[in-house]
Amino acid sequence: MAVSSTVKVKNKKTKVKALDVYKWQGLNRKGKKINGELNATSILELKAQLRKQGITPGKISKKAKPLFGMGGDKKIMPVDIAVLTRQIATMLSAGVPLVQTIEMIGSGHNNGNMQKLLATIGHKLQSGIPLSECLREHPKYFDDLYCDLVNSGEQSGSLETIYERIATYKEKAEALKAKIKKAMTYPISVLVIAFIVTSVLLIFVVPVFQDIFASFGAELPGFTLLVIAISEFMQAYWYFGLAGLFIGSYFFKKAHTNSLTFRDSVDRKILKIPVIGSVLKKAAVARYARTLSTTFAAGVPLPDALESAAGASGNAVFREAILEIRAEVTSGMQMNLAMRNCAIFPDMVVQMVAIGEESGSVDDMLAKVATVYEQEVDNAVDNLTTLLEPMIMAVLGVVIGGLIIAMYLPIFQIGMVV
Repeated sequence: MAVSSTVKVKNKKTKVKALDVYKWQGLNRKGKKINGELNATSILELKAQLRKQGITPGKISKKAKPLFGMGGDKKIMPVDIAVLTRQIATMLSAGVPLVQTIEMIGSGHNNGNMQKLLATIGHKLQSGIPLSECLREHPKYFDDLYCDLVNSGEQSGSLETIYERIATYKEKAEALKAKIKKAMTYPISVLVIAFIVTSVLLIFVVPVFQDIFASFGAELPGFTLLVIAISEFMQAYWYFGLAGLFIGSYFFKKAHTNSLTFRDSVDRKILKIPVIGSVLKKAAVARYARTLSTTFAAGVPLPDALESAAGASGNAVFREAILEIRAEVTSGMQMNLAMRNCAIFPDMVVQMVAIGEESGSVDDMLAKVATVYEQEVDNAVDNLTTLLEPMIMAVLGVVIGGLIIAMYLPIFQIGMVV
């Protein structure tokens, strides 16, 4: 029987004191001096922990926090959460209790921030708070989908199986994200370098040739005059251009962060970009299929699973389409018909869902669709890189070669006259 994970009971939040890292020295049962580090809310709690381990506490001091995030306190990234999820899934499948799992992973982690996060979660688990509620206290790292799946596993008594699915989902999502970044980063980085090189030539190199040409006293070719005019403009106003670039980037980022309408508009336009738009569409289909497969297999009702898939699609066009599908499914329509009506999903995806609905294996079919489209994204990114390399080289050749020709044309003309 499917277990709904979207019904959230709003319990009163239990206040947990902040954890600090303490350095300690003491004597073990054999009287040997030992030392180490532990997370605790106070020195009294730390001494109690040590005595439970058979250690007589001695000197104890609070560890100083590193300045400006230096040392081992690195920012927790989504890939760190994916690795953590896989570690939890592995240890749960090996029969290690949940509280002990969290403590072992936290104590062995090399990131101070991750240690504090896991120590806080571990303390709350020991006080009897369910894991899903502990994770909801940290929405920056564990989104609603993650917490709902964990809650589903807790309610059904299959947390080990659910964590295995979450780990696979997070790993696939991060791998897909890395492929998209690869597709976008390479051309952008090359174009930025080309812009910098061209600007340096126009601001610093062309003026040197301009001084040489002034000594000739001869009329310069039109192409050379055009390049000199661009160079003079760059010399006079380059700081305005640089300031405008930074200001524009700042306001774009701010608008993208604060305005849903602006984000949706960007999402719609980016899908129309040649080649790159196709890659992003395939990635959105892969996210939709992978998320829906994971949530549906975890026992989440289909309407709720579709709502989660809409949020995880990563694009406003697909999010709106999936929410339309959810509305039609809620009214009694089959999912494959609702997908066909929105006219955004490929026929193969719709047919696979139809087969899954007839055979009662929608989650398996969606997992296969996700695998196919993740592979297509991988191939598309490789092909995009291969296609862009000669195009970028041609653009660089035309721009930089054009500048060189413009500077040497007057010299060639003088040589012909002589």
